[in-house]
Amino acid sequence: MKKMNVLKGLLALAVVFLFAQCTDNKGTSTEASAPAVAGTNMKIAYVEVDSLLTKYRYWNDLNELMIQKEENIRTTLNEKAKELDGEMREFQRKLENNGFASRERAEQENARLLQKQRDLQQLQEKLYADLQAENQKNSLQLRDSINSFLKVYNQKKGYSLIISNTQLDNLLFADKSLDITQEIVDGLNARYTPSTKK
Repeated sequence: MKKMNVLKGLLALAVVFLFAQCTDNKGTSTEASAPAVAGTNMKIAYVEVDSLLTKYRYWNDLNELMIQKEENIRTTLNEKAKELDGEMREFQRKLENNGFASRERAEQENARLLQKQRDLQQLQEKLYADLQAENQKNSLQLRDSINSFLKVYNQKKGYSLIISNTQLDNLLFADKSLDITQEIVDGLNARYTPSTKK
């Protein structure tokens, strides 16, 4: 579970950087309700990334799928480790009771169990590497989803700058009228069609 929390943190960090890149000002319309920086025509807004991630259904579905996959990996590894542990105990019992026909046979069994242990370790590394790769792919898809939405959204709104805000960001204060988080969440969720395959 610790690995998944780290992956979630990395994903949140990726989304933070995403908003720094989403300042494309293709729209030229200005709205009276959109705040502008005093003395300029620059329109600025911010998005609460934590709120966005908790409310965006696509992210929640991805997150649920990744947690399920991690749990499946953990279950598979635990079953194999339990099986190996049982075989090792049986080997130890037979060794203590002279249950092997020869020393060579005991050494062969020991070598087999050591190889099985190495195979289990390799399997664990592979499964978690695959999970991490899939999580990175999901992070890119999430970023692309938000980026493409913000480009369309900003054509109508005409912001010069959209800033991300998380609990650890440098944004110490912002007027709540600049917060467009709910608009972004609503727009993203309206575009999202859940996949029927899982």
